[in-house]
Amino acid sequence: MILGTGVAVAADPDGGLAGYAARDDHAVVALLCLVVALSLQIGVNFTNDYSDGIRGTDAFRVGPSRLTGSGRVAPRAVLAVGLAFYALAVVAGIAVVLITQLWWMVIVGALAIVAAWYYTGGRRPYGYRALGEISVFVFFGLVAVLGTQLAQVGHTTIDGWACAVALGLFACGALMVNNIRDFLTDRAAGKRTLAVRVGLPAARVLYAVFMTAPYVALVVPVLHEPTALAAALSLAVALPAVRIGRTSTQPLALIKALQLTSFSSLAFGLILAVALALSTAR
Repeated sequence: MILGTGVAVAADPDGGLAGYAARDDHAVVALLCLVVALSLQIGVNFTNDYSDGIRGTDAFRVGPSRLTGSGRVAPRAVLAVGLAFYALAVVAGIAVVLITQLWWMVIVGALAIVAAWYYTGGRRPYGYRALGEISVFVFFGLVAVLGTQLAQVGHTTIDGWACAVALGLFACGALMVNNIRDFLTDRAAGKRTLAVRVGLPAARVLYAVFMTAPYVALVVPVLHEPTALAAALSLAVALPAVRIGRTSTQPLALIKALQLTSFSSLAFGLILAVALALSTAR
C-alpha cells in the first residue's frame, strides 16, 4: 500500500506531490487501502491458523506454535477473529469503491477474500497444491500496488507495474523461505507446497531468485528517477536472508531468514515510495 501510494503520487496528473496533497480524498483513499491490506493480511493469518489446525497439519509443526494447533485457543474463536478482519476489509473496500466509483474493484476485493480463505481452507486448499506463490504474487504484489495506485489516481504506470512485480516477488520469497523451514513437516503432513514439489535444493535456488529479482525490476523506476536507486540499500538485509535461506537447515535460523525477508521488503518499499513521491517535488 505504501509503495502503491508512492507511485500514485509520482503519477498524479495535477502536479505530483503538490497536486496529490491538495486533494483530501487521496489521503482518505490511501488510509482505507492500508486498512484493507492490513485487515486481509491479519485475517488470512488467523484463518490459515484455523484451517491448518483443524486439518491436523500443525501437529507436525516445528516452528513457532500456532493458536489452534497448540490448543491454546478454541478453533471457533480463531476463525471468528479471522472473519472479523475480513469483514473490516470489506467495509474499508466498499468505502474505497464509493469514493472512487471504481465499481469493478468489488470483484477484485471478493477474489482477494476468496483467495485468502481457500489458501488453506475448504476441501481442496490451493496452498496444499503448490499454488501459494502465484496467489501471493498476484494479491500482495500486483493487486496491492496497482490497486492502490488506481484507487488514488485512476490509472497505472510502468513504474507502478515494476514496483508491483518487485513486491510480489518479495512476497513469494517470504512464502518460500517459510516453506523451506517447514519442508519436512509439510511433506509428512501431505502439504504439497511448491518447495515440497520441486525439492529442497531447487526451493533454495527459487528463494534466492525471488529475493534478488526485485532489484532487476528496480531498473524501471530508476530510469525515470535516479534517486530510486536508494532502494538498493535494502540489499544489506536481503543478502543475509538469502545466505541463510540457501544454506541453513535449522528452523530457528530460517525463522531469522523470514524476518529478514520481511524487513528487506519493507525497506525496499518504503525507500522506493519516498524516492518516487519526492521526485515530483523538485
